[in-house]
Amino acid sequence: MTHEEINAQDDVSTVRHFVLLGFSDLPDLRGFLSGLFTVIYLVVLIGNGLIITITRLDPALQRPMYFFLANFSSLEICYVSVTIPRILFNLCTQNRNISVMGCATQLCFFLILGTTESFLLAVMSYDRHVAICHPLHYALLMNPQRCARLAAGSWLGGVPVQVGQTCQIFSPHFCNSSRIDHFFCDAPLLRLACGDASAHEASVYVVVMVVVAVPFLLILASYSKIISTILRLPTAKGRAKAFSTCSSHLLVVVLFFGSATITYFRPKSSHSAGTDKLLSLFYTVVTPMLNPLIYSLGNKDVIAALRKLFLKTQCRGFP
Repeated sequence: MTHEEINAQDDVSTVRHFVLLGFSDLPDLRGFLSGLFTVIYLVVLIGNGLIITITRLDPALQRPMYFFLANFSSLEICYVSVTIPRILFNLCTQNRNISVMGCATQLCFFLILGTTESFLLAVMSYDRHVAICHPLHYALLMNPQRCARLAAGSWLGGVPVQVGQTCQIFSPHFCNSSRIDHFFCDAPLLRLACGDASAHEASVYVVVMVVVAVPFLLILASYSKIISTILRLPTAKGRAKAFSTCSSHLLVVVLFFGSATITYFRPKSSHSAGTDKLLSLFYTVVTPMLNPLIYSLGNKDVIAALRKLFLKTQCRGFP
């Protein structure tokens, strides 16, 4: 799309579609960015796909911790699939138009999956809390039925809230501009709404605060008890072993909640399109790419399962 066409969209009284500017200010890097995002997407699919595979096939990983890890890996694949294919489409075709309905659909799935990730991280911290603080009751408290209910609640709990949230965001008319200086449809597009959208913005941030703050507080409560229990263990070896079972999860929690907080809750005076895109890339693209690496490098069981899977593959390939 030419600059004249983009500018022409601004004159429309009511917006019928948006223009995702994305990385249009970097035309010389279009080929490089296309290759980079393709590689990242493949790494996310393969890395998380391997974790899902080994948790299903390896008998040593048939435990609640790895059941939730498989759910988390499935979530990460869905999460990046909301944004990266659209980024690649825009880069390859230079067609940055997206309908209002398409934008609303992308935002809805993005919000639902973000809420699911927040809930699932809280459930995973509860699993570690029970395993470390109540080891004798672990099998009873984290039985397969309860694990399935916790996972289902994480996936479905945010659906009605975020569907309503999306309807709230798209309830006003958009007429200030059709250009979104981002690579995907995000809640800040309310700035393009006709008239004063401050009430809509406030309601959006209240919902975000609830779905982020409540799970985060539950995670803090779980880890305060976990750390307290670990510090009371009599041997250094026992403390190191206990901490190693939750260190990967703790790092993922810091990456997810830290980057999301910086992106959405920093002062408005520090907002800029370039910074917003860079921070959004970190938690929507980079973090899902790093998560399989974090969980595999920090977990001996996962490393052993991966080795067995590769050995089986090699044996089948070379009889």
